[in-house]
Amino acid sequence: MPPLPQPDLPEPAHPEVDSMLSRKFGKEIANYFSGSPLNRVGFLRPDHTFLSQALKHPSASFLVFNKLEPLIKSPSEPVYLKYADIKPIIGEDPFHKTEEDLIKEYNSEIYNPQLIFLGLDERQKGEGVFGYKDRYKGQPYFALDITPQKSAKEVAETLIKDVTSKGLDFSKGRMNLNLPAQEAAIYAEARHLLDWNARNPFCASCGNPTLSTNAGFKRTCPPRDIAPSVSTPDRPPCATRTGISNLSFPRTDPTVIMAVVSSDGQRILLGRQKRWPAYWYSTLAGFLEPAESVEEAVRREVWEESGIYLGRVVIHSTQPWPYPANLMIGAIGQAVPGGEEINLGHDAELEDAKWFSAEEVREALRVGTSGLGEEAGEGYKEGGLRLPPKTAIANQLMTAVVNGFVSGTPMI
Repeated sequence: MPPLPQPDLPEPAHPEVDSMLSRKFGKEIANYFSGSPLNRVGFLRPDHTFLSQALKHPSASFLVFNKLEPLIKSPSEPVYLKYADIKPIIGEDPFHKTEEDLIKEYNSEIYNPQLIFLGLDERQKGEGVFGYKDRYKGQPYFALDITPQKSAKEVAETLIKDVTSKGLDFSKGRMNLNLPAQEAAIYAEARHLLDWNARNPFCASCGNPTLSTNAGFKRTCPPRDIAPSVSTPDRPPCATRTGISNLSFPRTDPTVIMAVVSSDGQRILLGRQKRWPAYWYSTLAGFLEPAESVEEAVRREVWEESGIYLGRVVIHSTQPWPYPANLMIGAIGQAVPGGEEINLGHDAELEDAKWFSAEEVREALRVGTSGLGEEAGEGYKEGGLRLPPKTAIANQLMTAVVNGFVSGTPMI
């Protein structure tokens, strides 16, 4: 398929402000899926009065998901519903009781569709904008899982039928790399949290069902379950109810992704996996392991996958990656003299790895980028190097290297 237009990347915070840090390290890099316009006001998530008022406010917007696929008008246009649209699914007000009362009255047989408070868009000002305590103002954003299941199956199916009859659809495929930058950041927060809640319906300590609390940002193991099918309401003691470990929090898995530069600073190491399109290469990547620094993880992964030995490693930028819960830590490392011979015999993850000249990479960044499954850009010649789009942090790492991040001057 032809490549879809690649959206602009988000602007970093306060790019116009001069500072000692910006003068020394340059402009901050904000990668795709970051740069959210929302103030998460996380300290208000336990406040059920705030949540109730935000939920019902006329400006409240709901990004709905079916099987983790967001409702869209087109690949670059998400669709937000209003409270009246989703009220048949969530009921009048799932936040009408305090968390303490919800925990006391917990019934594992009652199904509540997962609802997440994402934050306030403070760009919205003037009359009619939601406000709380005269301090926190903006348009409330929520995410809601409307996957048809359990007691909400029929109403969810009705809503899905209604929205699809209007020409809308739920995005197919997981990437959604064509959304405008700020919409992509909202989507990433929503998908990450919906996925985490769906994956953690049971307590990791005692195995009993858990309850979503804190507007979707925590799960707790209640001490009682008043479901009729439960023989004894009081549950056995659980370690999660003592000390500071009384809740389960969303997980984020750190992943290192790195542009590798040759010892003379003139070449870039790239690898490819068998499932990728022909001529498609990217930077190397891997998971951070326990008791390992980012720099150590970069050196280990590069050696395991390619046999290359790295010396100095510098962190460049980071990117949230909600598939399902990664933080991509972008780094640039330089090979040591005598440690540049490629050896794929350690780890079978890569089909190939090669050293590319700056000219080859620069040309591919100009005409050879696209999303997976899409054709390369205009001007690409078959057989040339292909690379990920600029919405991928790998692209930003390669761009930084050819533009002189390592040497201070653009690579020749």
